[in-house]
Amino acid sequence: MALKIIVSYDDTDNDHDALALGQLLAVDGAELGLAYVRHSFGESLEQKQAEELLDRGAASIGTPEMPKHVVVNPATSVGLMELAEKEDTDVIVFGSEYRTARGTLKPGISAHKLLLGGPSAIAVAPAGLWESPVSVGTVGVIDEGDVSARETAQSLAAALGASVAEYEAGGLDLLVVGSRPEAPAGKVVLSARSDYAVEAANYPVLVIPREVALEF
Repeated sequence: MALKIIVSYDDTDNDHDALALGQLLAVDGAELGLAYVRHSFGESLEQKQAEELLDRGAASIGTPEMPKHVVVNPATSVGLMELAEKEDTDVIVFGSEYRTARGTLKPGISAHKLLLGGPSAIAVAPAGLWESPVSVGTVGVIDEGDVSARETAQSLAAALGASVAEYEAGGLDLLVVGSRPEAPAGKVVLSARSDYAVEAANYPVLVIPREVALEF
């Protein structure tokens, strides 16, 4: 079954980065969609603005008919988690935090919350990715003792025509990270070591739930 990927999108430069990463990951027929979380209820103008925002994002990559979701929830992370569970989403993609230096990566608050028990893999794009698309020749892996992480890295590398290397080897273009051994099956939880690796990255990062291998 093809992967389902949702990009958290609000039309900022950082979320243009997320959309670029979503396109990179949406190989071999994967379904790519956009999601915007509204924080207030009952305002028709805000609903219309949210729909227009997503329409612009879809049009910017030449796919105006792609799935678009406007979710209403006081918390972006909760709204995205509920949407992911409803849609059986495999990956949620985020841009880096506002004002992150170009070429570096820093998960924002919503991404961080979903890295502490979310049900879907979490991908984060470095700032500036949409202006300088990455050519992936090497996919790194930190497997945390979970074969699913290595299988995911191998599948993604094969789809992108890349090779797989250990994180410590350096020279990476993208990093796949497994969840910590204590994480419940099917949930994303970073170890302290992996959290440091994510924060230090200057390339896209994909963190997968424990014991869940993604097939690209």
